[in-house]
Parts: sequence; C-alpha cells; structure tokens
Amino acid sequence: MSYALITEEPIDEAAVRGAVQSDTAGAVVLFHGIIRNHDGGQSVNSLDYSHHPQAQDFLEKIIAEEEERTGLKLSAVHRVGPLKIGDAALVAASAAAHRKEAFDAIENLVERIKAEVPIWKKQHFTSGSSEWVGL
Repeated sequence: MSYALITEEPIDEAAVRGAVQSDTAGAVVLFHGIIRNHDGGQSVNSLDYSHHPQAQDFLEKIIAEEEERTGLKLSAVHRVGPLKIGDAALVAASAAAHRKEAFDAIENLVERIKAEVPIWKKQHFTSGSSEWVGL
C-alpha cells in the first residue's frame, strides 16, 4: 500500500522512507523540497501553502499510477499552511533494486506532484510584498 499525505504538521522523513523500504530494495532515493530564502531575484521570508480539498485524492492517485507504471514502491508527503525558510514542503521516496530506477521514479513522481496536485503557494518577500505561485 502506498503512503501519500497532505499535512499541516512537519513531515516525518522516517515514515516516508519506511513506506518504501524492503529487503528487495538496493536503492532508496529521498527527495526533499525545502523552502529557500530567494526566488526570482527577491529575498523570501516565508511561504503559505494552500490546497484544494481533494488534493489528498490527487496525490494518492498519482502515487498509485506511478507505482503501477514502474512496479516500484513510492511515497510522498506534502506540507500545507505556513512554512519557514528551511522547512521541508515535500518529501518523497522511491525504492528499487538499482539506483537508476529509483532516481528516475522519484524524478517522475515529483514532477507529476508539482504539475497535478492542486497546491498553491504564496511567497512573502522581505520587501513586504507577496506573490501567489502555481495558480
């Protein structure tokens, strides 16, 4: 069973990793999407993530489809609400017998999550302005 979660709580990396680990996995790849202090040449103070009420369903569907397509175990947790610089916004994991499969799977999974899960961020800049991204 895949592990997919949209949460307002800090992400439990061990749970994301543990959801994919097995005796057959020679490679486990973790992706951390971290809040950085800049974007588009501006300094960022913080972010607020908002989500559609069905974002959890979208995330579960994408993980299930990618697991079926690749035959690998995958997991992902995306955080919503207010986040500070250095916080993890997305942690995803893949496990495979070999590293190339695991790296390819995590790249495809993260790209699909960013493109298809209805989550939007509002960036707060040090200048006092803010900007919505991903609408």
